[in-house]
Amino acid sequence: MSGETIARRRIELTVNGERYELEVEPRKLLADVLRQDLGLTGLNLGCSHGVCGSCTVLLDGATARSCIMLAVQADGAEITTIEGIAPSNQEMHPIQEAFWEKQGLQCGYCTPGMVLRTVELLRENPDPTREEVREGIASNLCRCTGYQFIVDSVIDAAARLREEGAAR
Repeated sequence: MSGETIARRRIELTVNGERYELEVEPRKLLADVLRQDLGLTGLNLGCSHGVCGSCTVLLDGATARSCIMLAVQADGAEITTIEGIAPSNQEMHPIQEAFWEKQGLQCGYCTPGMVLRTVELLRENPDPTREEVREGIASNLCRCTGYQFIVDSVIDAAARLREEGAAR
């Protein structure tokens, strides 16, 4: 079996607004395609079992664990990574600004997944209570803190987004 080649499969992904056609092994994980093949190293690999949330991406607008999803399962999907949420390289997304200003970053390892979870949470509930935020981010683990600064960041981000929406 040592000389056996593994069949590759062609997939199409739209990542952060850019379309890609790739040939991947059927067993290759989405996280590996994003990090290794596309160079998007903003997502982190923590537990590699889908538990911690550091590998979170938005898949067709909903959070997904890229460390337990095969790339072939994402064929045809639109994916947003942490690199894709800011309006430009010169400015941050309001959620990123809130995490920075309210010290929600901590060591930063969980931050990309936490920010993307916050995108989904605030889309579903633009004015959450502190308890709703705690419940909403419970799927993502932070090993640095009691989550106080992260909750503060999400509450601040919600206010920023509501204000931004009112300004339109």
